[in-house]
Amino acid sequence: MSRDDGSGTVIVAFVLGAITGAAVALLVAPASGEETRRLLAEKAREGREKAGEVAHKGRELWDRQRETLATAFERGKEAYEQARAQPPGKPTGETL
Repeated sequence: MSRDDGSGTVIVAFVLGAITGAAVALLVAPASGEETRRLLAEKAREGREKAGEVAHKGRELWDRQRETLATAFERGKEAYEQARAQPPGKPTGETL
């Protein structure tokens, strides 16, 4: 079985923390207003790109998990139908 350890949440939290830290550092650092605005815009652009990458990876993971779940569901359904099709009293597995 697959275990969801929340690594996607940790990555998103890390990225958001890094962006926030960079913004605070830029706001407190001595620089001209124009330079600060330029750096903030640059960091915002980088953050948007990283967030897009994380979102894309999240969608890929979601799609893979959905496919895995659908496959498991279909196999379970097939096994159930095969078990119901067996005549009563006939063993359904390997013989000893």
